Amino acid sequence: MTQADVAEPAHGSPRGSPISRAALLAYLLLIIYASWYPFSGWRDSGLPLLAFLNLTKQRYWTGFDVTVNIVGYIPFGVLLVLSLYPRLRGAWAVLLAGLGGLLVSGTMEAVQNFLPSRVPSNLDFITNSSGCLAGAVLGALWAPGLLDRSRLYQLRRRWFAPHASQGLVLVALWPLAQIYPQSYLFGHGQVLPIVSGWLSAWLDEDINLMAMLRPGAAMSVEQYWLSETIITACGMTGAALTLMCLVRRGAPRFSLMLALIAAALVVKSLASSLLFRPDNAFVWITPGAEGGFLIGLIMLAGLVFAPQVAQRRLAVVTLILSLIVVNTIPVNPYFSSTLQGWVQGKFLNFNGAAQFLSLLWPFFALWFLLLPSHKLNRQ
Repeated sequence: MTQADVAEPAHGSPRGSPISRAALLAYLLLIIYASWYPFSGWRDSGLPLLAFLNLTKQRYWTGFDVTVNIVGYIPFGVLLVLSLYPRLRGAWAVLLAGLGGLLVSGTMEAVQNFLPSRVPSNLDFITNSSGCLAGAVLGALWAPGLLDRSRLYQLRRRWFAPHASQGLVLVALWPLAQIYPQSYLFGHGQVLPIVSGWLSAWLDEDINLMAMLRPGAAMSVEQYWLSETIITACGMTGAALTLMCLVRRGAPRFSLMLALIAAALVVKSLASSLLFRPDNAFVWITPGAEGGFLIGLIMLAGLVFAPQVAQRRLAVVTLILSLIVVNTIPVNPYFSSTLQGWVQGKFLNFNGAAQFLSLLWPFFALWFLLLPSHKLNRQ
């Protein structure tokens, strides 16, 4: 009997879902970021916290806003019910999830009283709560099939290690992190420009941390290409090896790795098409990105079957190297000119959540990979 057999409950018995709980936490963080973005200009408006709870009809609203508010909270309601299963099921789970939606939505709206760029709204509160309740109903209907009898669960049990639940949520967020426009392909974690802006505002003087870390003349085109090659190769390798740390020996490792990378590229292309123009769907394909992608594939072709301890260590190294390079080189001027065509419009809050993922995904990945509990199984 292996450690995995001991760690997992008997087949067919009701079980909780660590993946659902981890996904719920991740989704709650995205809701918070999207609701309070851009986190600046905090002040006391003088209004009661619950002033938005009134019967006054909203003067300005659109069908798009209502739809987004409802749809955005449906996954939250589903995940709440799946996280409660099997301790609470059916109507009781729906009721508790509905109350959770009321609490979260009300908190988001109340805190918006302190943000000058946000306006708390009874319509947002109602639509968000309704979306959560609709998701809770769906979750109650789907929970037995998803968590007890589904083929998806069987694949999870057969392909992935017992400790993989939180890691699978993290890895699933990597393709979504491609939505926000980045200076370099897979160039996540470029936090120094934001930190520089915060310090400049706080100290009331211009501070450029990137220039301090890399003094000297401007970079040549070849240097930009080389930097992007390193960023692309390391970013892709680090994400794929994070996934490989979670799979069992008998799993289709190479296919899973290719599926993850393909999903990231598809999301990247669709996001570029929607956020800019359709003819910019592949604007991210540059000589540096092509070279880095090819090098990353060559590296992964050998590392995908390496021991899991080695994969975990190499994932940490490549992610750190990518962070160092992406935070010590200037923004790609070609990317800056492309960014001029980006009109955020109605997607402002959604882009805030996407930026949150893009900036912090490698830091979450490093935290996960360095956890003491991940002395990986060796089945």
